[in-house]
Amino acid sequence: MIEVHSLTKTYGTGAAATPVLRDVGFTVAAGEIFAVVGPSGAGKSTLAQCLNLLERPTSGTVVIGGQDLTALPESQLRSARRRIGTVFQASSLLRRRTAAENVALPLEYLGVTKGETRARVAELLDRVGLADKACHYPHQLSGGQRQRVGIARALALRPKVLLSDEATSGLDPEATAQYLELLRDVRDELDLAVVLITHEMDTIVRVADSAARLDHGVLAEQGALVDLLTAPASVLGEALRAAGPAATAPSGQATVRLTYDTAVPADWLSRVTLETGAAVALLSASVQAVGGVTVGTVTIGVDDGALTRVLGAARALGLRTDTAAREAVAA
Repeated sequence: MIEVHSLTKTYGTGAAATPVLRDVGFTVAAGEIFAVVGPSGAGKSTLAQCLNLLERPTSGTVVIGGQDLTALPESQLRSARRRIGTVFQASSLLRRRTAAENVALPLEYLGVTKGETRARVAELLDRVGLADKACHYPHQLSGGQRQRVGIARALALRPKVLLSDEATSGLDPEATAQYLELLRDVRDELDLAVVLITHEMDTIVRVADSAARLDHGVLAEQGALVDLLTAPASVLGEALRAAGPAATAPSGQATVRLTYDTAVPADWLSRVTLETGAAVALLSASVQAVGGVTVGTVTIGVDDGALTRVLGAARALGLRTDTAAREAVAA
């Protein structure tokens, strides 16, 4: 577990003082993934550096397993930092060291014997699915593979907390999905408290148990993911709802994405249903008014036998079907 209380970070003094974090507080239990999201300049990077004590907070506490790391002198802090494993943006691997040698770094600094280090490195690379890449250098690995090596290295000293600092930034969708799956797996297997710092809303929806929105150094809101998603007044919940993956239609139905192409009547769904006699399920929607015109996309579920009729009626009302839907109709 990690507990953060009244964390504040200010750069400079007097009239030149610039507060970056203000009274930040949250708790992440073992086995929980807690996401912190915010735009550039919100203070996410500073928060990450304060959590692993690469930056000393101006005030407040970071408590892991009941020990206040912020109260420790430098002589004891190095040892205490082992409780936090960090996966950085762009993996931060040393280019002249192989995957195995990069994972071994924390163990070497700790003075672990060569035999124990080899065994631990082999175990970790196997855990992240890269046992066959042990002798590869970073330039020989894909971005997703480099991040998996980063996870292995972060786990080398058996931490209680895993900090993922914008680790999916720049990864393609497939590599991102693999990274998030691995993050869930190691969380479950090792009962880790995970702090996921990101600017990607869809990443939060896919993996987090709880989330918070950082705005100008302040946690403007936080809570369990399901509570945020179902709270009408939540700014973060609204953003997460728009970013979340669409629901999948039941067996026997086609899932179709429709886009508002022209002025579409507000009652288009009921009109399509009445005209075609088909049952149409609304699975998800992201719709808004811009300049007095309704724009956005919706995803619907339609019985296979009624798909052609429904899409024809929807197009007549100003909705555009995607390529997959057009191909399904043509077939």
